Order: sequence, then structure tokens, then C-alpha cells
Amino acid sequence: MSNRIQQLLGVEFPVVQAPMTYIARAELAAAVSEGGGLGMIETLTAEGRADLLRVRQLTDRPVAANLMIQGWKRDPSIVDVLVAAGVRHVFTSAGDPALFTARLHDAGMTVVHVVGSLKGAMKAADAGVDALVVEGVEGGGFKSALGASTMVLLPLVAERVGLPIISAGGMCDARSCAAAVVLGAEGVQMGTRMLASEEAAVHTNFKDAILAADDAGTVLLEVPGNPTMRVLRTGLAARISEREPDAALLGRVTDLYFAGDLEASVANTGQVSSRITDLRPVAEIVRRTWCEIEEVLDAARSRLGSRADAADS
Repeated sequence: MSNRIQQLLGVEFPVVQAPMTYIARAELAAAVSEGGGLGMIETLTAEGRADLLRVRQLTDRPVAANLMIQGWKRDPSIVDVLVAAGVRHVFTSAGDPALFTARLHDAGMTVVHVVGSLKGAMKAADAGVDALVVEGVEGGGFKSALGASTMVLLPLVAERVGLPIISAGGMCDARSCAAAVVLGAEGVQMGTRMLASEEAAVHTNFKDAILAADDAGTVLLEVPGNPTMRVLRTGLAARISEREPDAALLGRVTDLYFAGDLEASVANTGQVSSRITDLRPVAEIVRRTWCEIEEVLDAARSRLGSRADAADS
């Protein structure tokens, strides 16, 4: 039996790949979709936009596009690009969803908006989006320094907004997915876990840094002239977090992602990196994340039962 997210997105498993700029390209997106989840392609780069077409050579399953509103708010022609590529599902982020939701709906597309606050969720609902990605501050990438964790934000939004919810921030396996479902989500979105996969095209140095990270392995950087970001506490980011300021942190990010130079930039990565200890195929990640939820919940019920029995004795 399918839940609302599965029905809305037309996927076997409601497990979504995060829209990582430069990284969310055709091969990774196709692998996720072929594995039963929903792959996604970024649209900020020309290469990403070209991959909206190229991905169709790799899979005929649903693939979403990300539309970062701040990057396109003055250029609505991106909607024409999405239409030409046959995109059916769009995940909007980083801006006012009201700027694009009606246009995307008129083009026959499903719109899912990413939020990091209750205020943002209510604004997106008012804009008429079809679903939400609710992302806690422990997630990687651009964040508000005042943001709440997924444990707090997800049930808060679920209690106040009636839209289907995909949980992001801290998601990497069936255990975190089961917790998200209990808190009100009907699917999950994963970025860091997908980076640490066999199909991710990033350099081995980046993947190894994720695997080596502990529970203090990321830092929320607030450097003037740059967006607030959660990144791996390594290389350049480690020096900055120790009060060695640097500007234009993302200027050479592709050298980090694809050449493995951890001193070139900062690596947008979530706190969940501390729970990731191996590289796996994305199809396995997708399937195990959703299909092993019942096993996790059974174990939880067992723990709850034993405590209830002890209380009765």
C-alpha cells in the first residue's frame, strides 16, 4: 500500500536524493531512480540543465529537478527548460515558493518545497505546494544558524501543516527513517548518505573524509560574505572554525568535490556523516532505508514491551 509521497512522486520507495549543486547529475540521479527512489538533478549549472535531457538515456523512471529560487527568481525561463526536458517533479528551495509554484503547476508539474522552519512551511502551504521537505539544522549545506533540529522541527510542522512531508537532515538508514515516520514524515531525503555511495562522482578524498568523521565532524560556519553552511570540519573548514577567517569559501568547491583538494573549499556535509561507515550502491541504500523500517519498529516495540512489563511487575 502506497503512502501519499509514493503516490505523488510515482516511486516504489519514498527515498529522495538531495539536490547537491555540481554533484546531483545524471548518473547519480538515474542510479537512485533505478533503485526505486527518486533521483534529482540540479539546475544551477549548465551541465546540470543538460543532464535533465541526458538522464533519459539512463532511466525511464521518475527523476526530479531542483529549482533554487534565489538563482532563478529573475529568470522564469527555467520553467521552459524543465518543460522541454519533460520534468514532472520539481523541488524548489532557497526562496519564496510563490514565485514559481503557479507556473510549475500550470505546466503540469508537482511542486515540493524545502523548508527549515515552521514559518517557511506555512508560507509554502499558502503558496499551494504539493508537499514539503522539512530539513533540520543538522543537515549539510546552507542553513539558518537559528534553525531547529529535525527532532523538533519535523513534528512541529506535521502538527500544523497538513501536507505530505519528506524528512531531511540526519537521514541515512532505516533507523533514522523509522524515527522520521513516527515524527510525521512519509518519506526521507538524503544527501550525505548519497555522497558516500559507489555511484557518487565525488573524489575518494571527500568520501573518505565523510567515513572518517565523528559526531563532532561537522561545523556550522558563519563567515562574512558567505552563506551560513554546515560543512565537514576538515581542511580549510577546520582552520576557519579555529578563527582563521577566509572569504569566498565556495570559489573552488569543484576542486574539492572532484579533485579531492580539501584545502580548496568547504565540503557541505551533514552531521549524519558520523553514522556512515561504508560505501554502498545507491540501490541498496534506497531499498534498505525503506524496507527495513518494520524490523526497526519491531525492535523498538520489543524494548517498549519489556519496560512496560517491568512497570507492571
